Amino acid sequence: MLAYFPGVGCGVCRGGLELMKLTVSTGKTFYFEDLELGMEATVSTTVTMDDIETFASVSGDYNPVHLDREYAAQTIFKQPIAHGLLTASYISTVFGMKMPGPGAIYVSQSLNFKAPVLVGDEVVARVVVADLMPAKRRARFDCFCTVKGKIVLDGEANMMVPARPKSD
Repeated sequence: MLAYFPGVGCGVCRGGLELMKLTVSTGKTFYFEDLELGMEATVSTTVTMDDIETFASVSGDYNPVHLDREYAAQTIFKQPIAHGLLTASYISTVFGMKMPGPGAIYVSQSLNFKAPVLVGDEVVARVVVADLMPAKRRARFDCFCTVKGKIVLDGEANMMVPARPKSD
């Protein structure tokens, strides 16, 4: 798979766009019929300054609290913090790659930011099936991101989950 990341050098250019090869592995695809209340899935990642800079480039959010060490030193955080939506994006990773997996579509997401995420923090994103709505094949998930066991983000998401394909 080739993906465009502005400002990220990768040695492959096509038509002026820098491209990076990504290898993505997914777990099992969970169809709506496979989901049960209480099922959960997680991913973990360690946040780097490169992640924050790339997110700033992709999102256009260059707030110096994320990127400028001198500026951030004057804030309550005393150092650069990750964008809240970078942290939240790890929840999307769980949905797209683990559970339900490919084919699931976001309908809505609420987020509550509880604590900052710093460079070097390992973020564990976890989703738990909280409700199933068979009429529309929708599922509600409780969502959490933790650092060292402390919740830094929580919320809930509603997803459209594909039905199991009919076999002939």
